[in-house]
Amino acid sequence: METYAVRAEGLEKRYGEKHALDGFDLAVRQGTVHGLLGPNGAGKTTAVRVLATLLRFDGGRAEVAGVDVAREPRRVRGLIGLTGQYAAVDEVLTGRQNLEMFGRLFHLGARRAAARAGELLERFGLGEAADRGVEGYSGGMRRRLDLAASMILAPRVLFLDEPTTGLDPRGRSEVWDAVRDLVAGGTTVLLTTQYLDEADKLASRVTVIDRGRAIAEDTPDALKSRVGGDRIEVVAADPGDLPRVAEAVARVCAGRPRVDEAERRVHAPVADRVAALTEVVGVLQDEGVQVEDIGLRRPSLDDVFLRLTGEGVAA
Repeated sequence: METYAVRAEGLEKRYGEKHALDGFDLAVRQGTVHGLLGPNGAGKTTAVRVLATLLRFDGGRAEVAGVDVAREPRRVRGLIGLTGQYAAVDEVLTGRQNLEMFGRLFHLGARRAAARAGELLERFGLGEAADRGVEGYSGGMRRRLDLAASMILAPRVLFLDEPTTGLDPRGRSEVWDAVRDLVAGGTTVLLTTQYLDEADKLASRVTVIDRGRAIAEDTPDALKSRVGGDRIEVVAADPGDLPRVAEAVARVCAGRPRVDEAERRVHAPVADRVAALTEVVGVLQDEGVQVEDIGLRRPSLDDVFLRLTGEGVAA
């Protein structure tokens, strides 16, 4: 049987006449990263705040780590960690002092707090910077320190609300590695993100939320398959060659290729990606057609998001 770390059924949250959550369902498998995607105002942050006991909900039911959120919110808080969009660390203190402070706030006692801080600094690759002021940390280091702070009590479930917002590629990669390490250690992560490639790389399953409801839930690959399979794309060097390019592509695809005259691009779905590419390249070479670019493209979560919600960007 599947074991779920987070379950929500028919969650409702209203603000006057507006439904922030309107029968929202969610099932997060234990020991995985589960992505939560949706456009602005879709209900992502509201869902996280409800599950983290920061908001009372108006209907439905929810469990986190097997504990009813409405009936035992204090118990739930002892089982979870929460990291918001911006690092909540004190720049005046060192990395070690920050974690020791959080440990004391969680009533660990001085000795246990110091020991736990040392463990987490090493676990998150911050050992060498432990006694430096956080003001000198990079964005990725601050984020890792923030994640470490959320793990003081070794939570069974960690809610990450857009954890890499504003980070450069290196910082994002550092945070991704830290998240993977957490899951390898048994922590379940519910991740909201504005970067669809982030969900693609980290999440084993993804829920798309729109207007307070879950409108799709599956693995990233399965969601992408809904948009269609592989596509071949050819960009002609000369706009006058577009008809010949379209004719070549038509040989390997089912149906009629799409032609974008403004971008000099012809594209179409194909079944056998390698064979299709080889044949099109051969035909174009035989006919002396010059191309600027040619390649195979697989659907992305961006394509899925656009198809399901009609929005171009998740945020």
